[in-house]
Amino acid sequence: MDEIKDKFWAIGGGKGGVGKSIVSLMLGASLARQGKKVILVDADLGGSNLHTLTGIRYPLYTLADFMKRQVENIEEVLIDTPVENMKLICGADDMLGIANPKNTQKTRILNNLNKLEADYILLDLGAGTSFTSMDFFLYAPNKIVVLTPQITSIQNAYGFIKSSLYRRLNQAFSKYPEALKIIGRAGGAASGEDIDSIEKLHEAFKSLGEDIQARLEECLQELKIKVIVNMVRSNKEREVSNIVASVAKNYLSLSLETIGIVQYDKILGMSINNMPEFLTKRRDSIASINFYDIARNVIKNSPKHDGAPTHSEPVSTADSHSDKAVPHHPLPSLEESV
Repeated sequence: MDEIKDKFWAIGGGKGGVGKSIVSLMLGASLARQGKKVILVDADLGGSNLHTLTGIRYPLYTLADFMKRQVENIEEVLIDTPVENMKLICGADDMLGIANPKNTQKTRILNNLNKLEADYILLDLGAGTSFTSMDFFLYAPNKIVVLTPQITSIQNAYGFIKSSLYRRLNQAFSKYPEALKIIGRAGGAASGEDIDSIEKLHEAFKSLGEDIQARLEECLQELKIKVIVNMVRSNKEREVSNIVASVAKNYLSLSLETIGIVQYDKILGMSINNMPEFLTKRRDSIASINFYDIARNVIKNSPKHDGAPTHSEPVSTADSHSDKAVPHHPLPSLEESV
């Protein structure tokens, strides 16, 4: 099962406005052009938009049809896109309550996605820290967080990572009441508690035995998170991922990896209303080159990658249990940290 899941890449972040759907679309297209079979899944349940970006105005089927069992086979929901080798599963935004599906519904979606033949399945997650977004993020063994150089985006990206970690901890220790109490204390810093980091949580777990401590380490090892900084306009802004990485290391004991930088591209910005043409005709734009390089990094990070060259275009030459509250860790400003 782990080998099957390796093809999943979840793309999340904090609040909207960081270009997450564009990142998902451009990354998928770049992987497809390098000879990989790609499926984009609009997992922004209740606010899907990938079909619009790919020029599909009225999709024949969406995830809503699959969830309502109007189609039993998820392959029937697959739609061709303007990019060869890349297909799309449209999100569901026409069902009351669809943005917060039951666990059984989420499990059915993921189990059936597992059966699809693809080299990469990219999950474009909804904005924010809903349980659905975090559960899809945690399910995928490969995780990408998108942020921009704006301080609010940096804070939201860190908040998403932190909330996802604590969601995972509450799930992992749902059958251990004493551990859950300590995890809950970690969210009570405002009430005078001193467990304000995973390192201190680890210390507090010592009283519960080595098995509990080992389980905590397993949870941390599961969260191998990569970062993409989008809409970068200067060399200083290229370094903003270091801010999130530093705080995540100090407070969450997580090591983040920057997998790519996307420069601000005026042409891409002007093409949002006509992305099909941009995808097929503007492969030499700054953003397209950046995403090509990111796709190569994704391929290199894939477990089955053997180091052999991919069949592609010429290489670019460009540079559970209910969740408890979680502690607030102030982030340094961009000026202070870069």
